[in-house]
Amino acid sequence: MDLIIRNGRIVDGTGLPAYQGDIGIRDGRIVSVGGRIPGTAAEEIDAAGRVVAPGFIDPHTHFDVQLLWDGQARPALEHGITTVVPGNCSLSLAPLKVEHRPRLVGMFQQIEEMPDAAFDGAFEWTWESFADYLTALRSKLAVNVAPLAGHSVIRLWVMGDAANERAANADEIAGMQELLRQCLEAGAVGLSTSFVDVDERLQPVPSRYAHAEEIDALAAVLGEYGRMLQVVPEFYATDITLARVDQLAELSLAHQIPTTFSPLFDSAANPDNISRVMARVEQQMARGARVWPQVQTRPIDISFTFEVASLLFAGTPGWYRTMRLPRDEKIAALRDPERLARLLEEAEPGGNTDRFRNMRVRAVARREDDILVGRSLGDIAAERDSTPARVMVDIALANDLDASFVATDLGHNDPARVGALLAHPMVHIGASDGGAHIQSFATYGDTGYLFSRFVRERHDLTLEAAVKKITADTARIWGIAGRGLLQPGFAADITVFDPDVIDRGDEVVAHDMPEAGMRYVRGSRGIDTVVVNGAVAWSAAAGGYTEARQGQVVTR
Repeated sequence: MDLIIRNGRIVDGTGLPAYQGDIGIRDGRIVSVGGRIPGTAAEEIDAAGRVVAPGFIDPHTHFDVQLLWDGQARPALEHGITTVVPGNCSLSLAPLKVEHRPRLVGMFQQIEEMPDAAFDGAFEWTWESFADYLTALRSKLAVNVAPLAGHSVIRLWVMGDAANERAANADEIAGMQELLRQCLEAGAVGLSTSFVDVDERLQPVPSRYAHAEEIDALAAVLGEYGRMLQVVPEFYATDITLARVDQLAELSLAHQIPTTFSPLFDSAANPDNISRVMARVEQQMARGARVWPQVQTRPIDISFTFEVASLLFAGTPGWYRTMRLPRDEKIAALRDPERLARLLEEAEPGGNTDRFRNMRVRAVARREDDILVGRSLGDIAAERDSTPARVMVDIALANDLDASFVATDLGHNDPARVGALLAHPMVHIGASDGGAHIQSFATYGDTGYLFSRFVRERHDLTLEAAVKKITADTARIWGIAGRGLLQPGFAADITVFDPDVIDRGDEVVAHDMPEAGMRYVRGSRGIDTVVVNGAVAWSAAAGGYTEARQGQVVTR
């Protein structure tokens, strides 16, 4: 044996009760599960008191760019993730012609809030085709990657500038079909599209110009391979989301494909959303359609600075336009009394200060402002006889814009509703957005939060059911063969964790981007060891990330 994990509480991904035993691994695959394995191995791990589970699978990430300079997809591994699905929301780094690179970078910067540093000097563009992009990834991978091809970039390749102007004609649709076939042959696990996103010019992304005939034609190609269609629906409007569920159901039935949509989340502003959407999902699943809603486990926290135009301000156009100004013009606008007055009225119309009251100061550059960190804007405003929006601007200007703030619990307001939703047999756990919003969200923590909040504290799911949700179920839904279960012959993707400790960790600022920049991430608690294709890729005992690079591009 190359590796034996001994004495663990094996939760094998099937949903059946846990049992004690060893797991033997040879040549990257599981060869023995359960009981005492005689003899010794080149490496052994004592998992006494720990759960041994299949490696977790994250079906909604944007690691497309990060994987080129960080094959470990930090912080995914330390959260027990062994397989990630990038290329969501109609965006992937291929297929992409050279002349379209600036357009795609603009879309990633707008939609996924990625700074210039994520692209400039971070990697070298060496590809146009999907196959060549995967070649650029393979040598660096410590995690497995199941990539989607983006509808917007396929449209851009075939139609050029017209991709953002009109519906495609018959010849263009045929060209997109052939290009999608090439992506699927190269290793794409499906196609992603979006009905809501906008580009750097605040115009609809190319996928939003597609008529139903185009989407049906592309779904027909997915049907040739049995691959996934992922969509971002108009999640802010329940009636439109219901129509998208119906559309996905018809595509699924017509072409025998799995479909998934994200996000679906609980909102105090729309408390009937979950029940109405899930009733329609149940109705369509009963017809034989495969329409999987994706739900994230953790509350939504958004961090922002005045340096970058955050999507948090998308509903206040004046603020959003101001945030997009060049730095000097932005500071001048915020210091101009008349312009600032208009912004404050937009933020707090009629003196309503609820929008910013509970936001907190996250970090500051000036030492004298350290006492503000962690405090709410509402409390600071009360002390200063001001308003939350005004003190936020004052703090930003006093720190030369080098101050950050955080809005917490923007979604998932009712733990009971969320717990019931996560336990629903037709709900697919995903939507982490890992690799994106790197200066806004403290991404990751979904898996730890699932086990700490909804298994250990609330008991909405059993330990075995929660493991199954993020391993075998995800592998089955996405058609990722040979993963997601602890069984002989399966890939040795394994996560060892302490069920009494596992949780999302603290927010940290990671200065690990090439050239410049930073990102907010969450560490983990309770993850002991993560094995990817038989190699230990992360080990708490060894201090964290290892040099193992056994990740693979996985497809059907």
